[in-house]
Order: sequence, then structure tokens, then C-alpha cells
Amino acid sequence: DRYQVITGQAMGWVAERQKLVLILLGAIAASIFIAAIVSSVTERRHKAAGSLLYKAYDALEADISSVPLPGSSKPIFESEEARNKAVIAAAEEVRKQYPNGPAAATAALAIGDAQLQLKKYDEALVSYEAFLRDASKDNSLRFSALDGMAYVYEQKNDLAKAAETYERLGKEVAFYKDRAALERARVLGKAGKVDE
Repeated sequence: DRYQVITGQAMGWVAERQKLVLILLGAIAASIFIAAIVSSVTERRHKAAGSLLYKAYDALEADISSVPLPGSSKPIFESEEARNKAVIAAAEEVRKQYPNGPAAATAALAIGDAQLQLKKYDEALVSYEAFLRDASKDNSLRFSALDGMAYVYEQKNDLAKAAETYERLGKEVAFYKDRAALERARVLGKAGKVDE
């Protein structure tokens, strides 16, 4: 029957090229093994980066007090400035050790927010841009970076750039479209451009 003929021909072809078939099977097995190792290493790096990033957010949620607070398990800083500097230091460590991936992008956002609080506006813009460059286009925190940038431009009295950034926010993050439009209108009004 036809099935037996085809099977016989295939077996003959394999027998003639036994060395080639073994090499191909070995290459496939090696590729699968390497892919599994790379996946495992990448997953471990992402987990380690996330753990390190937690330190930045732990500092961000720290209490501010000049005296120890009984029963507090959070870190305590004497001032907002000290807390923001700790956030920057922890987040910069994430970006240094794990420069690629979601944790590095989120660290850039944390740095930008802390720099904004410290009134280091030019540095905050650089950090927000790094977040927007490194984060995925569907990252739910994009609104925060764009909102921070618009606020920085407003503080620098670059109201045209602030309005432009709010417009960008409305286009990129549909959920904040209405708020972005209101903020843009507020900034244009402040600039004396009430017709826009």
C-alpha cells in the first residue's frame, strides 16, 4: 500500500542521512535548552530588579519625623528633602544594576517625581523623558510622567510647552483626555490665550 511505500522511502532517506538528522535534532534540543536558560535568567533578573525597585517605593512611603515613631515599620526621614534624596538613590541603583526592562523605566519615573519635589526641574524632565522612552506604549503610568513634565514646564513658566504636553497627555492616555484638556485650557488661560 501507498503508506508503506512512503514510510519505506522516508526511512531510507533518514538512514542515508543519519549523521545530518542527528546533528539537526541535537541543534534543536540545544536551542530549546538555551532558550529555557535565557528565559529563566531573564525572569530572575526582572524579579531582582523589582525587589530593588521596592526600596525606592519603600522610601517614598516613609514617614517624616524628627523623632522616632513608636510602632512604625516604615523608614523615617527627618525631612521631605531627605526622603526624596533616598528615593533618587534607590531608584538610580535600580537603573545602574538593571538598565533595561520595566523596573528601570519605573525607576526613572520615581526619580523624576522626586526631582520634581526637590525643584530640580531640568533633571526631572530628563528622568520623565527616560521613562517615556523606556516604558511600553501601553504602560499605565505614562500619564504620570506626562503630567509631571507639564507641571515642570508650568513651573519654569514655559506655558506653551506645558499646554503642548497636556495635549500630548490627552492623545496618549485616553483615560485622562478630559483632565488633560482642562489642564491645557487652564495653562492657556494663564498664558492669556483664552481663545485657544
